[in-house]
Amino acid sequence: MEDDTKKVPEEPEKEGLLDKAKKLYEKADDFIDDKVEDLKKTKAFEKVSDALDKAGDFVEDKIDEIKSGEAKEKLKNLADKTEDKTEETVSKAKEFGKKIAGKVADKLDDFADDIRKKSKDPDEPEKA
Repeated sequence: MEDDTKKVPEEPEKEGLLDKAKKLYEKADDFIDDKVEDLKKTKAFEKVSDALDKAGDFVEDKIDEIKSGEAKEKLKNLADKTEDKTEETVSKAKEFGKKIAGKVADKLDDFADDIRKKSKDPDEPEKA
């Protein structure tokens, strides 16, 4: 009877699509982890990390200034200096404008005199 009932050899289970995807995902994850570790060892990454740390420290300092009121005082001082500079600049601009206006007036007088001289009759005697 043993001969009549031959056992059919069991086929190994075929790997399913889900299993293949899982293995591929694990390989990709390992690859990415390796590359990230390699990247962390580079000088460029170190420089960027340092720059980010410095930027973070700078921002924290500025936040502390705002909270403590230092920023308000600094802004007030800046506004005062700007106001003084503006007043000084406007004053200089007014003086410059007056000088230019005087020079323009003199030039216009010169032009008017030249036009008067050219428009006179040549027979007319000059007035002194």
